[in-house]
Amino acid sequence: MNAPLDLAALKARQQTAWASGDYAVIGTTLQIVGEQLAEACDLRAGERVLDVAAGNGNASLAAARRGASVTSSDYVEALLQRGAARADAERLQIEFRVADAEALPFADAGFDAVLSTFGVMFTPDQRRAAAELARVCRPGGRIGLANWTPEGFIGQLFKVMGRHVAPPAGAQPPSLWGQESHLRELFGDTIQDMAVTRRHFQFRYRSPAHFIEVFRTWYGPVHRAFAALAPDQALALERDLTELLAGLNRAGPDSLVVPSEYLEVVLTRR
Repeated sequence: MNAPLDLAALKARQQTAWASGDYAVIGTTLQIVGEQLAEACDLRAGERVLDVAAGNGNASLAAARRGASVTSSDYVEALLQRGAARADAERLQIEFRVADAEALPFADAGFDAVLSTFGVMFTPDQRRAAAELARVCRPGGRIGLANWTPEGFIGQLFKVMGRHVAPPAGAQPPSLWGQESHLRELFGDTIQDMAVTRRHFQFRYRSPAHFIEVFRTWYGPVHRAFAALAPDQALALERDLTELLAGLNRAGPDSLVVPSEYLEVVLTRR
């Protein structure tokens, strides 16, 4: 019989992974997703908006650009500092708070909109995280999410990595947040409506080798996966990632453009 999953230990390992490398290097390329989510949620000037697992603040910046009163939260302080530098450069007023998505230090119904772009989906305790998003959102407010799908490129990338570095036994895949049925199960009767749009983000790099170099250096989960492998094993992972990228590349041999499917989700709080 397998031992029960130690969620606290898993969270600690994940926090270390996201703090390694520098996710902000990758995160800034995803800014368009935050802008589209802010529009999908129809954010209004003066609304109270919380960005959960905000990373370096893509959705936070998008909300602040629309005149919202924004709190940006993440459990990696270094990423919040990168978001703060971006906000300062644009003279945007954003409050930055170190916070765990599974235990948000905010009052019930304290926000008109709660956002997360490719963030909360990585929490170990998915039900608890969903409950926290719902708790801090006011009745009639919106919960806006951007989540990679299992079938899309990032979902496939994590499956490839999982063949080389096994995920913890019993852990739920983050890409479950990219399935509408799973979201309905997670949020249950806390929501009264769900609008789902399938979108694609285009990863644009010089080549598969360039993508792997950038992600191996800066993207915490990939950085940690390579670091955990012996040289011959790392080479095997590199070969598999190259094959995945080449198979999905729509730009021909001289560049790399890989579409990655994600769900843009707007939930209305009951």
